[in-house]
Amino acid sequence: MSQIRQIARREDITDLILDGVDTLLGRYGYRKMTMEDLAAEVGIGKGTIYLHFASKEEVVLSHIDRIVDRLLDRLREIRQQPLPARERLKRMLVLRVMFRFDSVGHYTQSLNDLLSALRPEFLTRRQRHFRKEITLFADILEEGRATRAFRCDDAKATAQALLWATNSLLPYSLSAKELGRRSDIEAAVSRTADLLLDGLTTSMERT
Repeated sequence: MSQIRQIARREDITDLILDGVDTLLGRYGYRKMTMEDLAAEVGIGKGTIYLHFASKEEVVLSHIDRIVDRLLDRLREIRQQPLPARERLKRMLVLRVMFRFDSVGHYTQSLNDLLSALRPEFLTRRQRHFRKEITLFADILEEGRATRAFRCDDAKATAQALLWATNSLLPYSLSAKELGRRSDIEAAVSRTADLLLDGLTTSMERT
C-alpha cells in the first residue's frame, strides 16, 4: 500500500489536514495557500481533502474552530480547579486571550487577509464560539455569587461583559504591530482582568 493511501486511511486524517493548514498559513498566508499545497504538505491526494472539507474556506474555518475547541477544553479544566472563584475567573480571562495569541502567532502578518476573505462566515462562527465561552464564564459567576464571592445580578450578562472587555485584546481585533510582544499582551490582559474583577469581587473575597 502506498504511503499516500496509508495516510489517507488514518483515523486522525482530519487533524493531519488541519495541522497542514496551520503550517501553510504561517508559510504562505491564506490568499497564497492552495489546496494543492495542502495536499502536498499532508502527503495525500487533493481529492482526499475534499472528502472532508468542501473548500479552502471551509478547511481554514475548521482550523479556527479547532483552536476554539481546544481553548474551551482548557477553560473547563480551569473551572474545575480547587481554587477561589476569582482566581479561576482571572486565569480563564487571561487564557482566552493568550491561547488565541499563541495559536495564531506564527501567521499574524497574514491574519488580516484571512479575516477579510472569510469575514461573513468567520463572524457567524465567532459569535457561536463566544456563546460557548459565555456559558462557561456564567457558570463560575453563578458559583461565586452563591458563595457571595461575586456581586452580579445576571451571570450571563456579566459573563458577556467580561468577554466584550477582553475581546479588544484578541489577535482578531489587533494588527500584528499592535499585538506586540507576548509578555506585553499577557501583562495587559492580567491588568484588565484585575480591574474587571475588582468590580465584581466582594470585600469578603478580597481579604
